[in-house]
Order: sequence, then C-alpha cells, then structure tokens
Amino acid sequence: MSADPLPRLRAEIDARRGEMVALAQELVRIPTLNPPGLRYREICEALGARLERSGFSVELIRAEGALADSEAHPRWNLVARREGVRPGDCVHFNGHHDVVEVGHGWTVEPFGAELKDGRIYGRGACDMKGGIASAVTAAEAFAAAFPDFAGAIEISATADEESGGYGGVAWLAERGWFSPERVQHVIIPEPLNPDRICLGHRGVWWAEIETQGRIAHGSMPFLGDCAVRHMGAVLAEMEATLFPLLAARGTAMPVVPEGARAATLNINAIHGGEPEQAEDYTGLPAPCVPDRCRITIDRRFPVEESLDAVKAEIAALMERVKASRPGFCYEIRDLFDVAPSMTDAEAPVVRAVGAAVGRVLGRAPAHVASPGTYDQKHIDRIGRLKNCIAYGPGILDLAHQPDEWVGIDDMADAALVMALALHDLLGR
Repeated sequence: MSADPLPRLRAEIDARRGEMVALAQELVRIPTLNPPGLRYREICEALGARLERSGFSVELIRAEGALADSEAHPRWNLVARREGVRPGDCVHFNGHHDVVEVGHGWTVEPFGAELKDGRIYGRGACDMKGGIASAVTAAEAFAAAFPDFAGAIEISATADEESGGYGGVAWLAERGWFSPERVQHVIIPEPLNPDRICLGHRGVWWAEIETQGRIAHGSMPFLGDCAVRHMGAVLAEMEATLFPLLAARGTAMPVVPEGARAATLNINAIHGGEPEQAEDYTGLPAPCVPDRCRITIDRRFPVEESLDAVKAEIAALMERVKASRPGFCYEIRDLFDVAPSMTDAEAPVVRAVGAAVGRVLGRAPAHVASPGTYDQKHIDRIGRLKNCIAYGPGILDLAHQPDEWVGIDDMADAALVMALALHDLLGR
C-alpha cells in the first residue's frame, strides 16, 4: 500500500468525475416517488448493472410482506458486495433510493437532472441520489487504486426511508444483513455537507389524538357536543403550556439546524366534521355538529427525554383539558415511534471519516445530529450495529424543497473522503 493514498485516490476520483455526474443524473431521472413506491425495481436494476461492471456481486431483494409492499408497488432493495483479497472488516454504504413528492414551485423539470452552474437539479438530487453516486464512485476508485484491500465493501440502495424504512433497511436488518458479524462499519451518505459527520438523530413519536362529541342538527348545536370545539381547547392548551415548555427544553446533542436543538412538536394534520367532498361536488355541506375531530402530532425529542415521558406529557395535557370541560372525551393512538440514536464520537468509522475530512478539506469536521430520523435507527436498534454515521454531499436544508440540487464539487469531495476512509479501514 502507498504511504500516502491521497494522491492516487484523488486521481481516481478526478478520472471518474464525469461518470459520477452521469450516474447521479441517471438515478434522478428515475422518479422513485414514495408514496406509493414507483419504479423501485428499475432503479435497483440500473444501479446493479453499474456495480456488476465494477466487480460487485449484486442481489435484488424484495421486502415481501413489509409495510406497503404489494404486487402493484413491490418494495425492491439492492445489496452489492465486493470481496477483498484477504480477511478484514466490511464497510457498508447505505443509500435510500426513494424520493418524496415533487410539490409546487419548481423552475426546472423535477426529474430532468438538469446540469447547471456546477449543480445537478431534481427531486432526490440532494436527498440522496447524489450521495449514492458519490459512494459508488468512492468504492470504485478505492478498489481500482488498491485492489489488494482486505475485507469487503458493500453498497445498498434501499426502499422507503422517506416513510420509515420498513420496506428497506428495517426489513434487511431483521434478516441479519446489518448484523455486526457481517458488517462492521456503515456510512449513510445523507446530505449533511461534506465537512460534517452526523452521529445520529433525535427520537420521534407520531400519534393521533381524537376528541369525541355528539352529532346534532347545526341549527341546534346545543343538542350536540362539538368535537372541533373540544379540539380547539386542546390546541389552546398546547399553545399556552406545551409549546413554551418545549422551546425551553434544550439538548446536549449537536442537532442542526439550531432551531432543532430544542424539543419540538408539529401538528401534521387536523380533520373534523363532515369529510371534504370531491372537487367536482357542487353542493353545500350538511348542517351537522361534528362528533369527531382528529389531529396527527409529530413530537421530536433528544436523548435527554424518554419516550415514556414524552407520551405521559401529552396524556397529562389531555387530562388537564378534560378537567376543565364537561363531557370531554378523547383517545390517543400511537402511530410510530423511534428512540434517539447517537454513535460515539470515538467510534472507528467516525475517526476514519473525520481524519479523511481533515486531509481533503483542510479542517476538522463538525459533529452534528439530525433533527429527523433516518435509517441509522434500524441499523442501531434492529441490527445492533453502533458503528454507523451519516456522511455525504448536499445541503440538508435543500431536502424536500423545490429546485432541489446537489453540487458536483461537493460530490467529488465527499467521494474522496469516503475513499480515503475506506483506505483507513480496509487498506492497512
């Protein structure tokens, strides 16, 4: 092995720059929208063909029976592996291939992968098809420069991260793909900026809160019990007590952006009374007192809080409202929860990537945590693999935005960092 691998790896990355851009564009042009889960097999096949040409063995794996898996929208995943020439650790790069809805406000074609001013534009360019292209380029460059490496390199492209990851990393982890016996280091190239290492993420609890009333004629509301008014009291109590409390509740986790350094609550949706009619309905609503109202809440919490305490806080709020409102009835239904996850800053993959960032960018990386969850949660909690980080190109704030883009220079820098980390972990 070369005493200094950086020049050789830089030359290999530079030689592959055009291929890296072309791969990112190819992936962006496949609209893997989730929901419902479009063209998952197509993107796995495209990426698999590329990796087979680079010497990887490729498996396409359907998460049969997973949440949202169906014959119409099967949940396809790819796992590719390239063995070294002698025993050693396995470094696994995991990227999700699904993207969120397009939304409004675009000035470019969302799936056109337009190349302009050193950027690739399109839904998923930043989150996270640019990261997948960088990881593939890093692995190919390292294997070309140092073919006598130890251990193994794996690359996966997995489904449904945007909707919880249960048809992707969770399904694979349950079947041992991320067990510490077969994989020792995981890098997830989420868009965190190439000078930052993400050690983990906050926890999340999604729940549905329903207030219950009694239906009656809208001209005689006194004969009914309005569930929407009851929910109004719940929202008022949240505004008066809970939101100020959460805003003052900080954390030692290095969460970015700064606003996410506090515990947060988002009200995702509210529904009450008569359902909305189809757009072509031209009539008026019926005069009824609504007997049900529901909100969906999204509560994010740092390591200093427990899930039990988070749930108990909402239950106590509901009981306060109940004590002040005759006839108040409610129900809380759990939808989804994930505990916070944090990798030790001295873990081997953190040290290797940190040293590489220092060499490539000339400065030590910042250690951060994500405001939202990503697939590290499944690798940690199901796979029991703690040596996992998120590191990749792209600006976090651009994720899910119109005119989403990833910078080509950032992709190349991140690829070089990941290749240098591979040399640190497998090349000695």
